[in-house]
Amino acid sequence: MTNLSEPLRIAVLGAGSWGTTLAVLLAKKGYSVALWAHRPEFARQLSSERENRRYLASVSFPDNLRVSESLLDAASSSSLIVTAVPSQALRETAEQLRDIVFEGKIIVNVAKGIELQTGKRMSEVLLETIPGLKPAQVAALYGPSHAEEVSKEQPTTVVASSPSQETARKVQEAFHTSMFRVYTNTDITGVEIAGSVKNIIAIAAGISDGIGYGDNAKAAIITRGLAEISRLCDRLGGDPVTVSGLSGIGDLVVTCLSRHSRNRYVGEEIGRGRSLDDVVSHMNMVAEGVHTSKAVYELSQKLGVEMPITQTVYQMLFEKKPVQQAILDLMTREPKDEVY
Repeated sequence: MTNLSEPLRIAVLGAGSWGTTLAVLLAKKGYSVALWAHRPEFARQLSSERENRRYLASVSFPDNLRVSESLLDAASSSSLIVTAVPSQALRETAEQLRDIVFEGKIIVNVAKGIELQTGKRMSEVLLETIPGLKPAQVAALYGPSHAEEVSKEQPTTVVASSPSQETARKVQEAFHTSMFRVYTNTDITGVEIAGSVKNIIAIAAGISDGIGYGDNAKAAIITRGLAEISRLCDRLGGDPVTVSGLSGIGDLVVTCLSRHSRNRYVGEEIGRGRSLDDVVSHMNMVAEGVHTSKAVYELSQKLGVEMPITQTVYQMLFEKKPVQQAILDLMTREPKDEVY
């Protein structure tokens, strides 16, 4: 593995708000950073304007951050590769990396989601797609971290997770700053499940807001949503304790409550009566929880894991179940023990 104390070249693949924020953060630490944008014309615009006016206005690019139109050029010349594309586009992006020699490289995924069709976590997609890539070379960087706040250097804490403690610590070293604190965790399964499923719960919290329900309902959604995350995490071999950490409770709370949360916004608009197609078509950025709700619902059915909030969100989004009826059905389920 590359020693991150040596001069480091980093590629950030994906020029949305989060990819741009991380590219700027890393460049400010003195690393040589290449930011790849999917559309060549957008890459040229970023290079010319030296900021991302579409997704992250008023954040200037440091001189050591270059914008690349070539994914292969950016990735092949870098020791650390950050994948910041939407989760449903990760496989397509990773397939373009198949011919790169990955020996000595680390790949850090920051997209939070579960792949449709396969039900796989993002690290599994990378390992399945890139020949010769080893689990010890893969990490996830998750946690409560809205780009809008990180880009303004407001205090933020996240977790770097990899099956390899050494890799997790190298990622920690690369990203850690005085305002961006990074912890480590070797339970990448738990981190990825928690960080992905919380987006579904945030949609449910937004629906509650849109209907006009109060704090009691929001607290119940967050708490019972956490129970669903724990059950799925346990079933897939993750450590349920991870759910009490930054990628679990931390990210769940911020995504359910924050005005920056795209997933909460989608839910709020659904609760107000708008259709999913209408809401999504007018959004500038991706709400990962929409596709993830379908992927996780299908996965829970396959595995026999009880996830009633996830099921309800899926029914409202994809089966057009009336919101009021869906909430009524959820609330009138058979009474159960809190812990089972």
